[in-house]
Amino acid sequence: MDSTDFWDVLIIAGYLLGIVLIGLLSVRKKNRSSEGYFLAGKSLSWAVIGASLFASNISTVHLVGLAESGFTDGIVWGNFEWFSGIELLILAFVFIPFYLRTKITTLPQFLEKRYDSRSRILLAIFSILAALFMHIGVSLYAGAVVFENVFGVSIPLSIVIIALATGIYTIVGGLTSVVITETVQTVILIAGSLTITVLAIYRLPEIGITSYAELKTAVDPDRFKIVSFDAAKKGFTFADMLFGHLILGIWYWCTDQTIVQRVLGARSEKQAKLGALFAGFLKILPVFIMVVPGILAFALFRQEIGTDTKSVLPMMINQLMPVGLKGLMLAALLAAVMSSVAAAINSCSTLIVYDVFDKLKPNLADVQKIYIGRITGVLVLILAVIWSPFLGSLGTIFELINQMFSIFAPSIVAVFLLGILSSRGTANAAFFTLLGGSLFAVAVFLVEKYIPIGGISNYISSTEGLGINWLKQTYLNFIFSVLLYAVISIFDKQKQVIFPGFYLKVRSPSSLVNWLSVALLLTMLILYWTFY
Repeated sequence: MDSTDFWDVLIIAGYLLGIVLIGLLSVRKKNRSSEGYFLAGKSLSWAVIGASLFASNISTVHLVGLAESGFTDGIVWGNFEWFSGIELLILAFVFIPFYLRTKITTLPQFLEKRYDSRSRILLAIFSILAALFMHIGVSLYAGAVVFENVFGVSIPLSIVIIALATGIYTIVGGLTSVVITETVQTVILIAGSLTITVLAIYRLPEIGITSYAELKTAVDPDRFKIVSFDAAKKGFTFADMLFGHLILGIWYWCTDQTIVQRVLGARSEKQAKLGALFAGFLKILPVFIMVVPGILAFALFRQEIGTDTKSVLPMMINQLMPVGLKGLMLAALLAAVMSSVAAAINSCSTLIVYDVFDKLKPNLADVQKIYIGRITGVLVLILAVIWSPFLGSLGTIFELINQMFSIFAPSIVAVFLLGILSSRGTANAAFFTLLGGSLFAVAVFLVEKYIPIGGISNYISSTEGLGINWLKQTYLNFIFSVLLYAVISIFDKQKQVIFPGFYLKVRSPSSLVNWLSVALLLTMLILYWTFY
C-alpha cells in the first residue's frame, strides 16, 4: 500500500469507526422498550425521516448503476428518481394517515386489520425474503465489488467488514441508531457525489469543452432529454416507464416495510408527511450528482471505459479524485451500502418479532421482543454474508432481481390501495389477489423469459416470446390484480369485518404540508419542461 492509499484507507477507517460510534451513542440513554427499539419510540422528526428515507433508498447498486446509465443513455433513466417524488406524495396523502391512525408496527399487521391473518402471513413471508435476499445480499455484494476495483480488497473480506460495521449499531440500537446514522450518511452521500460532479466539470476545459452547448454537442444532445430514448433499443416506451414505475414505486415507497418503518416511527402525522415530502425533494438530486457524472465520463473517458460500462464510477474515482477526496467518495459508497443494509436488517427483525413470534406467543414482554429482534438481526446478517458472494456467479442477477419485483409488487399495491380507497373489498379478495395475482405474474414472467414462442427469448422485450417488457408486465399485472380483487369482492358472500375505526374522518389539513406539496409538484414540472 503506497502513501496515497494509506490516507484514503485512513479516512474510510475513520468513517467506519465514527458511524459505529454515532449509532451506539445515539441510543445510550434511550428507554429500551420494544417501541423504542423497533419504532424509535415514535419520536422521529421530519428531517430525520426524510434523510433516512433517502439514504435507505440509495445503495451502491444505485450509485454505480446511475453513473453507468448516464454514460450509456443519458438522463432518461433519471425518470426513476424523479417519479419517486410523485410516489412520495402518494405516501404522504394516501397511506400515512391510515398507517399512523391504525397504530401498526408492521405493514402485514395493517393487512390483518383491514382484511384477515391470511393476507398478513403472505405479505410477511414476501417482505422477509425480500429484505434478506434482495435488500441486504445485493447491497453487500455491490459495495464489495467497488472496494475490490478501487483498493483490491477481496469481495468476501469486504462483505464481512461492511456487515460487521453495520450490524453492530443496527442490532444494538434498533431504529433510532439506523435513522441517526442514515441522516449523517445522507450528508456524506450528497457531498461525495457532488464533489465528483464538480471535479468532472472542472476537467472539461482540458478536452476543449467550455460551455453547456459544447458539452451537449460532444455527448449528443439527446443525452440531456428526460423523455427521449430509443424505444426500439430499450424495448419499452416512455409510457411503459411511467406506468410501470408508478406501480413499482407505490409498492416500494408506500408498502415495503424496509422503507415505511421510519414513517411508522414519526412523532406525529404532520412530521411523517413532511418527512416524505423532504425525501421527495432530495430525490431530485441524484439526476444531477449521480446520472450527470456518467454523461461527463462519456465526454472525458469514453475511450478508456469502452464497453466496460460498469467501471464508469470506479474510473471517475481513480481519475478525478486526489488523495483524501477519493477516501471521501469511497466513504459515500460505503454510506450507501450501510444505510440500505441497516434499514433491511431492522425491518426484517421487526417483521419476524411482530408477525411471527408475537403471533405464536402473544403478549411477549418488551425485553423478550428486543432479545428476539437482536438474535434475528444477527442470523439475517450471517445468512446474507453467506449468500451474497454467490451473486458474482449468477451473471445478470442485479437486473433479474429488480425485475422480480414486477411479479409481487402489482398484487400488493392492488390490495393496499383498494383496501384504503374502498370498504367493499373482502378478505377473500385480498388473499386470493395476493396469491393469484402473483401466480399470474410468475406465469407471464416464465413464458416471456424461458418459453419463447419462436426463438431465443430476450427478457427485456422479445418478439419471439410474448413481447411484453418487464415494465409493461408490471402495470398489466396490476390491472389483472385489480380486476381479480373486484370480481371476488362482488361475488363474495362472506361478510367483511373491518377493524373498528379503520375509516376515520379526515383531519384538519396542514397548510405547510399542502404548500410544500404544491412546491414539489411545480419543481417537477419545471424540471421536465427544462429537460424535455
